Amino acid sequence: MNFNKCERCGCFFSTDNSTCPSCSTKDNMEMHTLKNYLITNSISENISTNVSSISYETGISIKNLNRFLHDKNFSKGIDAIIKENNNKINL
Repeated sequence: MNFNKCERCGCFFSTDNSTCPSCSTKDNMEMHTLKNYLITNSISENISTNVSSISYETGISIKNLNRFLHDKNFSKGIDAIIKENNNKINL
């Protein structure tokens, strides 16, 4: 275990995660919101949008959106959703 500074709130904590236990719950909720937004808007309707408009429409801060979009695990999940939706559209 490492002594880390939370990427979200700045508090120090002892764990292997990049966010403290309190913020991990908030991150999971916001990631779920972002996935739903991307599925219903950007992917299915092919709407091109920017981070500030996504932030406005979802209520997720730009800082956290950038963290999520640069997270490898989150990006892999979004890529899988995009492929799945593209297969449904092509049928």
